[in-house]
Amino acid sequence: MDQHHDSKAGPSQPQPRWRQQASRWRLQAIKATVLVAAVVLGYMAFVRLYHGGLEVNWLWRTINQDGNRYEHESAKGNQYLLGVGKADITGPVVEINMMGYADTKQVGSGLRQRLYSRAFIVGDVKHPEDRFVYLVLDTQSGDTAVRSGILKGLASLGSDFAVYGQHNVAVTGTHSHSGPGAWLNYLLPQITSKGFDKQSYQAIVDGAVLSIQRAHTSLQPGYLTVGSTKVLDANINRSLYAYLANPAKERSKYNTSTEDDGSVEKTLTLLKFQRASDSKSTGVLTWFPTHGTSMLGNNTLISGDNKGVAADMFEKSFSKEDSVADGFVAGFSQASVGDTSPNVLGAWCEDGSGKQCSLENSTCSDGKSQYCHARGPFFRVPDNGASSCYEIGKRQFEPARKLYDSLDSVGTPIVGPTVKSFHTFQDMSNFSFPLANGSYVNTCPAALGYSFAAGTSDGPGAFDFTQNGPNTPNASPVWRVVSGFIKEPSEHQKRCHFPKPILLDVGEITTPYLWTPNVVDVQVLRAGQLVIIVSPGEATTMAGRRWKEAIHNSAASSALSGLSKVDPIVVLGGPANSYTHYIATPEEYGIQRYEGASTLYGPYTLNAYINLTLTYLHHLSASSTSKPAPGPSPPDNVNKSLSFITGVVFDGTPIFKQFGDVKEDVKPSYSIGSLVSATFVGANPRNSLRLGQTYAAVEKRDVEHGRWSRVRDDGDWSLIFNWKRTSEILGTSEVNIVWETEDWVEPGQYRVKYYGDWKAVGGAITSFEGVSGDFIVA
Repeated sequence: MDQHHDSKAGPSQPQPRWRQQASRWRLQAIKATVLVAAVVLGYMAFVRLYHGGLEVNWLWRTINQDGNRYEHESAKGNQYLLGVGKADITGPVVEINMMGYADTKQVGSGLRQRLYSRAFIVGDVKHPEDRFVYLVLDTQSGDTAVRSGILKGLASLGSDFAVYGQHNVAVTGTHSHSGPGAWLNYLLPQITSKGFDKQSYQAIVDGAVLSIQRAHTSLQPGYLTVGSTKVLDANINRSLYAYLANPAKERSKYNTSTEDDGSVEKTLTLLKFQRASDSKSTGVLTWFPTHGTSMLGNNTLISGDNKGVAADMFEKSFSKEDSVADGFVAGFSQASVGDTSPNVLGAWCEDGSGKQCSLENSTCSDGKSQYCHARGPFFRVPDNGASSCYEIGKRQFEPARKLYDSLDSVGTPIVGPTVKSFHTFQDMSNFSFPLANGSYVNTCPAALGYSFAAGTSDGPGAFDFTQNGPNTPNASPVWRVVSGFIKEPSEHQKRCHFPKPILLDVGEITTPYLWTPNVVDVQVLRAGQLVIIVSPGEATTMAGRRWKEAIHNSAASSALSGLSKVDPIVVLGGPANSYTHYIATPEEYGIQRYEGASTLYGPYTLNAYINLTLTYLHHLSASSTSKPAPGPSPPDNVNKSLSFITGVVFDGTPIFKQFGDVKEDVKPSYSIGSLVSATFVGANPRNSLRLGQTYAAVEKRDVEHGRWSRVRDDGDWSLIFNWKRTSEILGTSEVNIVWETEDWVEPGQYRVKYYGDWKAVGGAITSFEGVSGDFIVA
């Protein structure tokens, strides 16, 4: 495989120039590091001589609250047990409804980029039973059934994996809206996907378990370093009207410049994993909020959206000269994603008016939301968002890579050897707790408001709903009848959720099984001074800030890190473990735009999450040997979920044709930057997911030795696998493979290969290959 390529769809900077920039950054970083080190060492020598050696820098020796000293061999911080792993989780890429936009018409038709599970394990070297796993899946979210399946899979691996359980496994999703659906535990998201599909579910579970196995196998002592940088052009607030309902004084704390006005978080946090044996980096884990909605609602190709692009770019950005280990893993996790959008040009009316959508309710001149669409950086390119997706991924990758290259000089070592985690389940249908003023409030059984059905500017709803209107929901009165027919909310439920006008009283519907979760995951992880909030819902920008600030202040006041001079670093990742929709502030909830209407448990949902995580925070202290009670277990609906998804009956070929035959061959030659296309007699890719393999490949001929070697596969953004059914009765189909040749591609002789599997009437599945003619790229 060509180690020096990355893939693209749309205008971007070619990789060779990136390598030149990276080399200059590394050279400058080395010079700066040497200079800073000389100054620091000189100063420390002076201090030690002048003060008799009474104090040294906290990087070298830190004092905990009990007066004990932690010695460090270097400024890298404490050693931890570290492991990383990656595995394929690409489910069925055709004939399955895609998860995210809830549009029944958005059904998979091929593959733009494979999906992965990326696993990161952090453990205590001296107490290896104290460890946690942080998974980053290229999925819309975590899920109750998926997490349960992962835990069962780990338990089946034997005693070596008994250390992993409910308390220390976090399952997060990148919130991509471009993956196959039909794998979620509850009924509501299953409705648009025609139910539950075990193949889709099992691909995620098996790949996640395999990624943890690989991370576990790679465990060895190493160091963690954290740093942050600003990413100014990869997200905006798509619900600004609701954000502005938060107190002006609070908002002003985050308004630092015109580019960073505080309406969304612009900070990307990066955690570097570096093994101690040879100082090689094994991976990075980042947190930055931007929705996985760069690929639009009319896209039907599977991909990891902009986070998948960023991760792929980072993993492929190294050369053999870089000090990175084989199998380097880059995880681009979500953060406070709720009200963010990657469509940074804003929301515009596509009704010929040339106007932006209304600030208050995202409508156009007809008073409806259907013509209101957000625009990515390359919205004019007719590729269903692919160019914009690639660009937003690149805009996350480039500052992350620049930060990584300078982390030795600007980063903060993670110190304090303690690694802890806690997890419990909480029933949110009626959780009573005190606010800061002493008054008691409670949460409610889950319910969704009218604005939930309006969608957002990233994906408007299909009917006549609009965002914002808590007192007079703007929708046909027919919907009130339909809503009541499904489940009429009680007066108590209406009061509990006020001012939300309830459209779907989902938390009180149990037929045929629960529609949404009432039991939620409460989980926090900790390594040294780093604290990770694992959020089961999409926290909005201000909700995430309040949550992180509460955890930070509590951790700092109790010296949770065990280091009196070290400030806690708090990040938030999610949506994780389950999917509890949104977490808005009470002020945003009162506006009842999409995010507030989708905040399931009433106006005090955020306060409840903060209360719960603070309540259990003491379990993360260095001296803690206890865990919270497990709480009420949520249902696992894998074996009782409805499914109306039909399987593959059989595959057929046109007369006088065989599977893999070329129907439309490549041209003899192409210029660099052109589209190469070949069409084959195909078979349904649901016959085999080819996990860890590929459906499509490009091979290059080594003229000197006469050999063909693979240079692209379907994990590359530039190689597109399209499948189309040509006859339902005869079972025939065709596959079109497109290579968007990059501007940095090496001239030479190439060919396209197709790998498929056909199903006979009796059920037997047989593999086959197809090969295009040779062609020249010059």
